[in-house]
Amino acid sequence: MPWQISQRAAHQEREERKGRLATSGLATAANSTTSPSKLLLLEFVDKCIGSRIHIVMKSDKEIVGTHLGFDDFVNMVLEDVTEFKITPEGRRITKLNQILLSGNNITMMVSRGKGSEV
Repeated sequence: MPWQISQRAAHQEREERKGRLATSGLATAANSTTSPSKLLLLEFVDKCIGSRIHIVMKSDKEIVGTHLGFDDFVNMVLEDVTEFKITPEGRRITKLNQILLSGNNITMMVSRGKGSEV
């Protein structure tokens, strides 16, 4: 699949960027410890690949799905997605096979672990 190839390239680019930061003296605490609170955003998102994640959007939507890949803008590909939307009539649930989610609209993301259900 095309996104798998680009995901590998993006991962390799991030690893090279981390190497450049470490050699330039701009290394972060994430390079010296594995504490979740110290991870850089892209490292956290990278560690969530293959996991179920819960995403709160800027709008009245929440999305739960399996994280397949992302780019440097945190645009994400998710599969087996459940979308929850708050409407005046109540909560609307939509099931989707696969989506490309714009990282610009994400407010919060929580990793739910491998294979966790809604």
